[in-house]
Amino acid sequence: MAITAAQVKDLREKTGAGMMDCKKALTETNGDFDAAEKLLKEKGLAAVAKRAERATKEGRIFIRQDANKVVVVELVCETDFVAKNQEFISCGEKIMDEIFAKGYTKVEKELSDVLLDFATRTRENMSLNKVQVIEIPAGAVAGTYIHSDFKTAAVTIVKGSADEKVKEFARDCCMHLAAFTPAYIKQTDVPQSYIDEQKDIFKAQMENDEKIKSKPDAAKEKILEGKIKKHLAEVCFVDQMFVKDDKKSVSAKLDEIGKAVGATLEFGDVQLLLLGK
Repeated sequence: MAITAAQVKDLREKTGAGMMDCKKALTETNGDFDAAEKLLKEKGLAAVAKRAERATKEGRIFIRQDANKVVVVELVCETDFVAKNQEFISCGEKIMDEIFAKGYTKVEKELSDVLLDFATRTRENMSLNKVQVIEIPAGAVAGTYIHSDFKTAAVTIVKGSADEKVKEFARDCCMHLAAFTPAYIKQTDVPQSYIDEQKDIFKAQMENDEKIKSKPDAAKEKILEGKIKKHLAEVCFVDQMFVKDDKKSVSAKLDEIGKAVGATLEFGDVQLLLLGK
């Protein structure tokens, strides 16, 4: 049967496929619109599978809090253009809705399938890269933050009080994490292999320092210890100078806020989220 331009136009608007692909699909299905749509989707999904090896360095982090849960979702794609597309953003929000409605705690096929139709029409490799559910303990608060690029985000749980000052501090800590991107949260998180490597670096630097290399071994050891201590304070979140008060460390600010609200505060789950990491 003859395929009209109107039929091709309608199918193109419905599927987002190219004009020639639409015409070919209608021809192969004898003008059956639904069958042609299905055929295009099947071909599109096959194309998505072929694109799966293409790099996905762009994307978007989503965070939503409801009651005692914080959910983190990460969608990745190939281009910044798609990452900023409203339909891509809507896919992320829909995935969030499904997680809260059905209690998912990890990436599931039903969640990943939300992206299929959009991926088919844009002909771009994209995927649901991460689903994480963070529980907020009783008597604790959560701070969340997403940077304007949507590639950097943070979640901070502070336990001990649900006071508004504590909530504000938890959010400020998230902003601190995004601004300073510490490698570790606290010093006990630092692997010994990392410390040993830093010691080797500092030793080599000291050997090239005329003022240090002539000193006694005991003095050199103290200098080395001091350098390691300073370095760890720079790369560990709780020891860094707080983003809103550079005269106090994050841990000192935690104690200060605790005294102000009459509670003993401590950090729970603290996470810096970087797209693709």
